[in-house]
Amino acid sequence: MAQPVSTQPEMPAILPGRKLASAIAIGGVAFGALVVAGALALWFHYGTAVFFEMIASGISACF
Repeated sequence: MAQPVSTQPEMPAILPGRKLASAIAIGGVAFGALVVAGALALWFHYGTAVFFEMIASGISACF
């Protein structure tokens, strides 16, 4: 007696790799938004002079 030929299983609508890539992208955007919100909060709390002094000292430390 002949065995039935099996068909390939259906491909899922969203591949697991794509789902992971979307999650990483959304997480990156959320992290970036958090960093920007934190920088703005520090800017408003400490004022622009302190904020720019920190940036200037960081740049001068690099060079």
